[in-house]
Amino acid sequence: MPEPVSFFVDGQPVTAAPGTIVVDAAKTVGNDIPVFCYHPKLDPVGMCRMCLVEIGMPQRDRATGAAVLDEDGQPKIAWLPKLQTACTTPVAAGMHVRTTTDAVERARKDVVELILTSHPLDCPVCDKGGECPLQNLTMRHGPGSSRFVFDEKIKLEKHVPLGDLIYLDRERCIQCARCTRFQEDIAGDPVIGFDQRGRSLQIVTHSDPGFDSYFSGNTTDICPVGALTTADFRFGARPWELKHSDSICTHCPVGCNLHLNTRRSGVAGDFVIKRVMPRQNELVNETWICDKGRFGQHFATSVDRLRVPLVRRGGQLVEATWEEALAVVAARMQAAPGAVAALAGERLSNEDLFALRRLMEGTGGRVALWPGAMGGGDVVQQVGVGAGTDIARASGDTAIVLVATDLEEEAPVWWLRVRQAATKAGATLDKSRAQLIVLNGRSTTADSCATHVVRYAYGAEAASVTALTAMAAQVRAGQAPPAGVTAELAGAAQALAAAKNIIVFYGRDGLGYAGSTAVAQACANLLIATGNGGRHNSGLVPVWPHSNTQGAWDMGVRPSGLGAAEFA
Repeated sequence: MPEPVSFFVDGQPVTAAPGTIVVDAAKTVGNDIPVFCYHPKLDPVGMCRMCLVEIGMPQRDRATGAAVLDEDGQPKIAWLPKLQTACTTPVAAGMHVRTTTDAVERARKDVVELILTSHPLDCPVCDKGGECPLQNLTMRHGPGSSRFVFDEKIKLEKHVPLGDLIYLDRERCIQCARCTRFQEDIAGDPVIGFDQRGRSLQIVTHSDPGFDSYFSGNTTDICPVGALTTADFRFGARPWELKHSDSICTHCPVGCNLHLNTRRSGVAGDFVIKRVMPRQNELVNETWICDKGRFGQHFATSVDRLRVPLVRRGGQLVEATWEEALAVVAARMQAAPGAVAALAGERLSNEDLFALRRLMEGTGGRVALWPGAMGGGDVVQQVGVGAGTDIARASGDTAIVLVATDLEEEAPVWWLRVRQAATKAGATLDKSRAQLIVLNGRSTTADSCATHVVRYAYGAEAASVTALTAMAAQVRAGQAPPAGVTAELAGAAQALAAAKNIIVFYGRDGLGYAGSTAVAQACANLLIATGNGGRHNSGLVPVWPHSNTQGAWDMGVRPSGLGAAEFA
């Protein structure tokens, strides 16, 4: 580990890791330098100039290199003649940073004033009002009055649909580029960008259909103003009216952490989900969620949703009370002892699954998941990834293998983390990229980031993994890959043989229960053969079709292995 760097912020001693930028280092001592374009998950660009600070270094004697001292015996500081951007300047040993001088305050005041010259006075109707960084920083650092003539404000379109889900107000945009940088650097979908120049600079979509990305909603979270808003929340509520409840997304196996923002609505005054926001968890979803998790909550208030039990009477389903419905179910179960079966949903909680299993066991019945569900849960219990594994921190000594899965479609936020490990070597990563190996019968988004892509014929999934395992074992033993194998298969085997850690994701693309079970076992054999089963930063990860399929396996509820007709 490199030695920490010691420096000073407003005279206060601070230590930070080498390479830490001044903005982040200052936060460790409670000094929040104001920013607009900077975001901790994005590479710094220094566009907005809001983070300007004074920076100086101790003077050195040119002849001896020794520090020059003042009359009090303290090092003399040579201040740079111009203010520096704290979001792009890394800390250095002995550095002095001043964040509250008159020059710094004047610069911040000027930056805010210049931003407001083209910004509309929409705060009373803006969806960002009440949680707006521009609003807050204007109150803290902005001028008390404007020298700009109101009639000269530039007029632009205010309700521009970038896509079906995201609206743009071009007058509010401050050109911080957070949205475009997220789409290019994090999502890997550079489908929006800047057009025109000067005061006419504006965000446009480059895709058809517009803003065609699975992660478009995240741009509204990181936008520091109300320029980008979601179609389902626009003018729906004010932030201070909302109740915030912690939750977990149920749409896929990732389990993204969420904040559900609710408000009483309608004649009955029931709580209604007004919007879904990401809840930070660095080991699961960082601060991102996919659009399915963000916009897929409207089923909760759908008019088609069952709200009361239905009982069949006279050939028709009619509404009944819970007491009536439970009495009918109990009577039917008592009339058919040992001939009762329950089909469990893979979104149920562990507690519900356990209770359902106990109920069926007590009546001599059986409980199972849908017969066509994905298999391999018992294998995962043996060689699953170790606790605390952080996929995004995987480095050059790690191989990530995707088998029979289109990760962007099936587990989008996992794909973000795999993509980050395979393409970037930023501040949160080690120095080299992870090796990404894709085995699939068709092309997927992961191919664009993969080190090796191995194609197989559908039906040969498990055999392909087994062949790769055998070849990797040969390479580890010092043998050359056998003649006649494809260059991609040989390259994948060499990458696996050289890896210290191996993480395997397997799915069910083109597979049923039996096929996915065979693939899971083949992947487990690969991990065991290379000594990577079930330990930290290594192991098997199933890309389950639902949010708690693994929980069902853990509770002893699993697919029956029978066909639908046989199960019935």
